Formats: sequence, C-alpha cells, structure tokens
Amino acid sequence: MANTSSTRFFPFIGHWQRITLGLFLLVFVCWFFADTEVIALEPWAELGRMFTGFITPDFGATEYLLDAVWQTISFALLGICLGLLLGLPLALAYQHPLIAAICAFIRAIHEIFWALIFLQVFGLSPLTGILAIGLPYAATFARVFADILQQAPSQTLFALPKGTDKLSALIYGRWMHMYPQIVAYIRYRFECALRSSAVLGFIGMPTLGFYLESAFRQGHYQQGGALLILFIVLIGTIRFWAKPVMLWVYLPLAVYFLPELPVFQPQLIWRFVSIDILPPMLQGQTLTTWFAVDTFIAVFDWAYELVRDQVWPGIVATLVLACCALGLTHVLTLIMLPLNTTLMMPKPVIILMRGINLILRSLPEYLLAFVFMLLLGPSMLPAIIALALHNSGLMVFLMARQSDDIIVPLTYRPRLDHYSYMVLPVIYPHFMGLLFYRFEVIIRETAILGMLGVMTLGFYVDSNFAEIRFSGALLLLMFTAGLNVLVDYTARKLLQAPRDKLQAC
Repeated sequence: MANTSSTRFFPFIGHWQRITLGLFLLVFVCWFFADTEVIALEPWAELGRMFTGFITPDFGATEYLLDAVWQTISFALLGICLGLLLGLPLALAYQHPLIAAICAFIRAIHEIFWALIFLQVFGLSPLTGILAIGLPYAATFARVFADILQQAPSQTLFALPKGTDKLSALIYGRWMHMYPQIVAYIRYRFECALRSSAVLGFIGMPTLGFYLESAFRQGHYQQGGALLILFIVLIGTIRFWAKPVMLWVYLPLAVYFLPELPVFQPQLIWRFVSIDILPPMLQGQTLTTWFAVDTFIAVFDWAYELVRDQVWPGIVATLVLACCALGLTHVLTLIMLPLNTTLMMPKPVIILMRGINLILRSLPEYLLAFVFMLLLGPSMLPAIIALALHNSGLMVFLMARQSDDIIVPLTYRPRLDHYSYMVLPVIYPHFMGLLFYRFEVIIRETAILGMLGVMTLGFYVDSNFAEIRFSGALLLLMFTAGLNVLVDYTARKLLQAPRDKLQAC
C-alpha cells in the first residue's frame, strides 16, 4: 500500500535514477572502447608554458587585433539578424511536419560544416561566415520560438475585439506575453554566435579564431593568452555593450565595414549543384544515362563503400566520444553546482566560481580541444575533456540561477547532505532535461572535432572536402544530421516518459 501511494504521489521516484544508472552504464562501456591514451611527451611542461603566457599576455603581438575583434562581432551580429529574419516566419509554421523536419536537418549540421560548403561557392568572403551562422541559427530560432509561443496564455486571444486581424492577434495575443523570454533567448544565441564566429577563424575567416590558432600552433602563448583574455572579456561584458538600443548603431557599422563582397558568379553555384555534389559516376553524364541499370549499380557500390569505410566507423567513434563527454559533463556539473549557489557558498566563493564558469563557457569546444590536443596528443581524451568542461560550465551557469530561487525550509543548513536531500531532487529533472539537450549539441560538436584528427564523422567530412570529393562530404553530412535528429528524438522520448506518468496519475 505504501509503495502504491509513493508511486502515485511521487511519480518521478525511480525514473531519474534508472535514467542516470543507464547513462553511466553506457558511459562505462563507451569509455572502455574510447582511445584515451596520452601521447604527448611533456604535457605538464607545455601546460606550464601556456599558463605563463596566460598570466603574462602580450596584447601588442597580434596585428590587426581590433579589426579581428570587430569582424568577430560583425559576423555574429549579421548572422543573428539573418537567422531572425528567416526563423521568425518559420516559427509560425513550425507545426507543419515538413517545416519541422527541414529545420531539424538544417540545425543538425554544425556552422563550420555550413562554412565549408559555402566556402566552395563564395570563397573566404563575409557571405560565407554570415550564411554559415545565419542558416542553422534560423532553424534553431524557429524551433525555440515555436515552443515559447505555445506557452503563451490563450485568454488574451479571447479578449481581443471581434474582427482583429491575424497579425495583430499574434503580436498582442501571444508575442507580447512571451517577449521577455524571446529577448533573453536572442541574447543567449548572440553569445553562442560570438563563439561560432571565433571558430570560423579556424578555417581562414578573419576573426579572433584565426589568430588564436596561429598563436597556439606556433607556441606563441603570450599572444594566445592575450587573445583568450580579450575573447573572454568580450563574452563576459555582453550585457554592457550589446544593449538593444545600441544594435541600431552596431548593425549599420557591421554592414559598412564588411570586407569587399565577391562578384556574384551564378556559374559557380550551378557547377557546384549540378556537377560537384554528384557521385563521380554521374558527373558529366546525361540524364538518360542516370537511369541505366549499370549506373544504379555503380552508385550503390559507391555509397555502400562510403558507408562501410567512413560512415559506420565515424558514427561509432562519434557516439563513443559523445557518450564519454556526456558522462563527464554530468559529473563535473554536479561537483561544481554546489560551489555556485548561494544555498551553499558565501558570496566571495560564488564570485570566484562564476568567473571560472565564464571562462569555461566562453571558450569554444573546438578551441579547448585544440589546446588540450597540443598538451595530450591526438586521441579522444582532449576532445572529451574539452566538451565536458565547456558544457558543464554552461550547465552550471544555467542551473545555479534555478538553485538560488528554491525556497528551502528553516531547518536547512549549507551542508552537502542538506543540499543533496532538499535542493538537488527539486532541480534534478530540469538538470537531466538540460543535460540531454546538451547531448544533441555535444553530438554536433563531436563531429567537428574530427577536423582536429579524432576519427569521428567530422574527420571524414573534412577529409572529403580537403580532397575535393564534395559528393562524399555531403553524403556524410546527411548521416551526421540524421544522427543528430535521432539523438534528439530519443532524448525527447526519455524526458517525455515522466511527464506522461504524471499526467496519468
């Protein structure tokens, strides 16, 4: 009888424990197959040189430093604006299954892969960077805005005068209710866009990432430390310099100071679409030969070899790396979260820890993995550590706010046992929901970390682009996007289970 009562009134008991246990069993198995060998000969000596460079930065070593900072901001700002222009109308039609499927496919491909695609058509131009950020962000805005608008209260719609047009009903009946949440999310995506803009420098775009990669690759750690500090300050002070009223100044300046755009050449786009992305046996062939039996067999053999030799091992490596990073993210977040809440720590400690979180969440995973790879050598270990540090820093930043808002009983004391029994169970469902959302992001980031030499899907995608085999690269990108969509669907099903039980009770 007691068990029935507890199940009825506490439907979450047992579910999250099973999910957590299953997660760690999966992580244990994946860690067994992961390549975590430390190959570097003197990692601690190299780390010491990096630390020395970080505490003795040389801000005058980088040529065109202010220009690189401005280009980083410009690409992020213009990419966000493009994403909003495309994402807002898509959000209104997101309930359509086709629109939702297209958006899921687009946002599943990382910005740097979109940049590699547009690079073949527009070269190293501002258009490449803006489109690479704007296109996946539009799909993300469409999904998030659609979810936010669904939460708007419906009472206002019934209170509107009879005959109110649909646009006015949307703005006053739904949009204005959720305006603070929408603005807060746009501000968060702008922070993400700054990181994406910096990462585009690793493929040659004139942003801070270009100079960061050059400095660390050449061992100029004083220069690299200065650039890292500058980027962290840029992220940490967004709320001061990126005020909405200032966007009307920044946006025209961003457009005015853009580097010269290339002359539009439609023949390059047509060649890329009609020849370059086709399988080798179809290039230069007429449409009538495409439907021949021999051609079908040749295309099937080509696709089968690609799936067998690249797609399948790439998917396995991607999932192994992502699961290990997810498990480490879970552990690091649970360790750091009590150190970042007022329910456990005094204000000086919280200020220090939130400064550390700012560093962790500001530095892109790609950059962190690049640095750790210099220290530990080319294995999965640098990528796992980089993904876990960045995502745990971001999760702690988001979860600490929720922890601070919890009303605890008068008997509560700032001790670990009280925190574990009175605070953690309250925030844990949201914590797991955020963790599984980050798993989708980790899968995306895991793919691009292959560009650093880890044998994930991104490694094979980058190899195909480097060898000008665009048809193979696009097929791999389709599997990459499909993997992301599958992971997102599975995570949603896992999170939906306790909600369904709660409604049933």
